[in-house]
Amino acid sequence: MKHQMGFGKLTCAAFAMLSMASIAGCDQGGGGEVSSKGDGNAKEATAKVVKLAFVTNGSSDFWKIAFAGVHKYEREAKIQVDIKVPQNSTPAEQNQILESLASQGYDAVGVSVLAPDDQVTVLNKVAEKVKLITFDSDAPKSKRLLYIGTNNYEAGKVLGNEIVKLLPNGGKMAVFVGMFAVDNAAQRFKGIQDVVTPHNIQLADKREDNTDLAKARSNVEDIINAHPDLDVATGLWSYNGPAIVAAVEALGKKGKVLPAVFDEEDATLAGIENGTVACTVVQKPFQFGYLGSKWLHDLATKGDAAVAAIPPSRTIDTGVDVINKDNVAQFKATLAEMKK
Repeated sequence: MKHQMGFGKLTCAAFAMLSMASIAGCDQGGGGEVSSKGDGNAKEATAKVVKLAFVTNGSSDFWKIAFAGVHKYEREAKIQVDIKVPQNSTPAEQNQILESLASQGYDAVGVSVLAPDDQVTVLNKVAEKVKLITFDSDAPKSKRLLYIGTNNYEAGKVLGNEIVKLLPNGGKMAVFVGMFAVDNAAQRFKGIQDVVTPHNIQLADKREDNTDLAKARSNVEDIINAHPDLDVATGLWSYNGPAIVAAVEALGKKGKVLPAVFDEEDATLAGIENGTVACTVVQKPFQFGYLGSKWLHDLATKGDAAVAAIPPSRTIDTGVDVINKDNVAQFKATLAEMKK
């Protein structure tokens, strides 16, 4: 859907007036009303400055790519999107952020949901006050209007197929993630299992780290030590890849335990280049940020017309790519270009 400003019939003077009001509002942080009063009998011109927010599920390098997408749309549309990052990655903290945004009169909010089932009540309350969408991790039982991001079950199947290629005669794998209950993790894990199980690939163990980076690495070390015949280590969240790389290399298991992971952290890509990592399935976080911001803006400014333009599935699948030694150099170049 192309974004249309809807100013085609305005005079040049009126367009300039509205543009100046909009820019002034962005300079003030995206809130409130901006007015321009003329003298004599001139009418008061008022332009509402929309308040938009992009709420992540935590802090990691993965989100820096999404933020680049947010900033690109900000520049194009000359608006501001407030980025909110829960530092402790807890549902309670995320709920507090969402409720605060709703109480502050935000027009539209996008969120990567930490605990989809447990947060439905809060999400629904927020959705009564703002236009609510999700990205990266969905809450399909909530009243959110749209999900933008990866079809995580299909992404899990893609990685599952790569694992089957690595273990054509079967073998053992372990899976690591922050929290299996989060929608994206649960769907990826299910997709992997549905593909690998018929190929005699057994799940030796699985561990959660609750986004504790030290624990993410120690979990991998513990399982590798407990299962000397482990073949593949799979990380479902972005930071799990680097944690697996560090553990595999520290234990001298390079070439013996093959990491097959998600996302494009620098250490993961370096691991592909040096032969430690077999592959990674990358999402398109830049599109989470860019498309997420665009839809937030449209929903805030176009109302029912924007809602009517939402696909019947209420989802936009941004797709995935498989990165391995054959294409990692080109991917890194593309990634660097997107971050500019």
